[in-house]
Amino acid sequence: ALGVVGVNLLYGAFFLHHEPDLLVESLLDKLTTGRIEIDVIEFKGIEFRAVDNRLISLKLVQLGLSGAAMFGANGEVLQPSEVLYKKAVLVERGSFRPPTHVNFDMLECALEKFKADPAVQGEEVLPLFELTMRNLLAGGDQIDRRDFLARADLLAACGMTVLISDYFEYYRLAAYLAWRTKERIGIVMGAPSLIELFEEKYYTQLPGGILESFGRLFKNNLKLYVYPLMNPTSGQLTTIENLPVAPELEKLYGYLADRGSFVALDNFNPDYLSIYSRDVLKKIATGDLAWKDMVPDGVSDLIVDRRFFGCQG
Repeated sequence: ALGVVGVNLLYGAFFLHHEPDLLVESLLDKLTTGRIEIDVIEFKGIEFRAVDNRLISLKLVQLGLSGAAMFGANGEVLQPSEVLYKKAVLVERGSFRPPTHVNFDMLECALEKFKADPAVQGEEVLPLFELTMRNLLAGGDQIDRRDFLARADLLAACGMTVLISDYFEYYRLAAYLAWRTKERIGIVMGAPSLIELFEEKYYTQLPGGILESFGRLFKNNLKLYVYPLMNPTSGQLTTIENLPVAPELEKLYGYLADRGSFVALDNFNPDYLSIYSRDVLKKIATGDLAWKDMVPDGVSDLIVDRRFFGCQG
């Protein structure tokens, strides 16, 4: 397979260098994604000054040549195995369309709890924001590149390292991270995501169903850091203490809770609980400037300057 890739790469360099997308696709000629994996590809030089390597990395994940791609706050494409090596990892999944105060409050609250874990103390901690391919596709079969770059630029403006993955199932994300670091791994999520995690329909492809998925997810003492959900009408909070699960799964939930697999983020900022990205988008579209109070200053400035998400200024 390596020889075939070499031939494909030489052909692409000579005949497809003017079309980077086609060059990347050509690497699979006479090959399948089961035979080869390409973690990083980067175009450099004057001929490629218009190429955004973040889009090229995204293409690798789209084609199945890589399970994930990573880039830093400066837009530089990173080698995930090098960045993750020997680091404790805390990852938050989201749409970040746009990133709001809630997203950062979730991460900051989780970081405080994560670093207090005796197994993490003294270790270098890497916080990540993760976007999944399913989220980027949003039910379609094509990714809106401008929308993707808008989200990437906004997260970069906040100094975040971003992971793009094709691991919709959390247990697959956990396995990907655990293969690259032996240190502690934590996943940050809101209460709605934890409720969804207990829906058995997502595990029908596994012989062991939900039990197998949780066995894979929670191995190596992985913990979920759970941010509360506030009912907008009653103001009642949904936390790990009162999370609704199906009756037949209550004992499983209780077991995981008792073993410390869930960590309640009770150090949240109550002012942020009513903020949702979808509401921010609606306000941007209607010209309601209240959206600026729902996102960090750097995010609002960039949205206005670059007219992201239909913003008119």
